[in-house]
Amino acid sequence: MYNPTKVDLAKLESAAMDAAAKAGWATPLWFPTSADDAGQNATRIALEQRVDLVIAVGGDGTVRAVTEVLRSADVPLAIVPAGTANLFARNLGLPIGDLAASARIAFSKVERAIDVGVVTIVRNSAEPDEEHAFVVMAGLGIDARMVKNTSKSMKRAVGWLAYVGGITRSLPQMRALRLRYRLDDAPEQSLSAHSLIVGNCGGLTGGFLLMPDAHPDDGILDIAALRPRGPFGWLNVWNRVAWQNRVVAKNGIGRRIIELGPDMPDVTYLTGRTLHVRFERPEYFQLDGDVFGEAISIFAWVDPGALRVKMPDES
Repeated sequence: MYNPTKVDLAKLESAAMDAAAKAGWATPLWFPTSADDAGQNATRIALEQRVDLVIAVGGDGTVRAVTEVLRSADVPLAIVPAGTANLFARNLGLPIGDLAASARIAFSKVERAIDVGVVTIVRNSAEPDEEHAFVVMAGLGIDARMVKNTSKSMKRAVGWLAYVGGITRSLPQMRALRLRYRLDDAPEQSLSAHSLIVGNCGGLTGGFLLMPDAHPDDGILDIAALRPRGPFGWLNVWNRVAWQNRVVAKNGIGRRIIELGPDMPDVTYLTGRTLHVRFERPEYFQLDGDVFGEAISIFAWVDPGALRVKMPDES
């Protein structure tokens, strides 16, 4: 499964065929994605041919689309990162920009059972609900508007730096969201936040950690609410993500210092297996870097160990 706008097909075929032959596999089949099919239909066609492995070649959007189909099939997934951010691959510790290494991993015998996030999106009473999977993060608020306002041509040209422009264009639209949420079986609560992010993974581009306790195989969803307050609110958010989560919290002493330090309401963390959210008004919603329009409510849940992913052989 490959995104033809992201890869050099000739180089991809050469690396994959060489790795497959050395591992004793048959010649790979090739299924391109398209503007009308992010990968779901191509994956279904592949499964109809009784393949033993699906390789997703592309960015997080391609991996997410393939996962939507694979999570209900007993077929492993291999990833050849070829997108803008490649956050899922980075969170799993897979090689970035090394086609030969990715191809070797694809045909290795090592697999890891990974959770899949699932979201039911409710738009209005006139439209049917939609169910989609995500493997990295789902979000609304400034997070989703940043994705919406990021130029696709700039992403192709400069990679993840294009999101800087998306953030700049989103700032005039920045406002607090008023919503009500229910975590697992707890009572419903109200919340005001500029962004609400539901994570299966916690790492961002550049080594930043939005949710340091998130693990893609713990059967838990991690939720981060960004709630900047006062003139230094966003600076506090940045300090938490860029410094405390990334550096201080990586060891036991540092984590203890954070826990004993003053409360920082600018970033609120929650965890659970299910999350219901109702919005005061329709809000843009994103999954793994793709905008899915506006929603009036969502129901997110985790499908534990639903995806088998090929990993490097560390023996």
